[in-house]
Amino acid sequence: MPEISRFYGIVIKMFFKPKEHEPSHIHALYGETIGIFDLKTMEMTKGDMPKRAQELVKEWIAVNQEELLKMWDEQDIKKLPPL
Repeated sequence: MPEISRFYGIVIKMFFKPKEHEPSHIHALYGETIGIFDLKTMEMTKGDMPKRAQELVKEWIAVNQEELLKMWDEQDIKKLPPL
């Protein structure tokens, strides 16, 4: 699973589409916790991340949403800047 970004102890990853499923989403890891975030709604759909870490991930998605959706659709996954 390629790493897209890393900030404040949070690691953002995206699986390649053939192994993944809609809706478009990312995986965020923070310590021993994980969150799966919908790229369109920016909401955590699964996981146990602390609220503050969730807010940081949502803020990061908001800044990079267009590029993240493009990467999901085109499967051209690359590094994005941290918060």
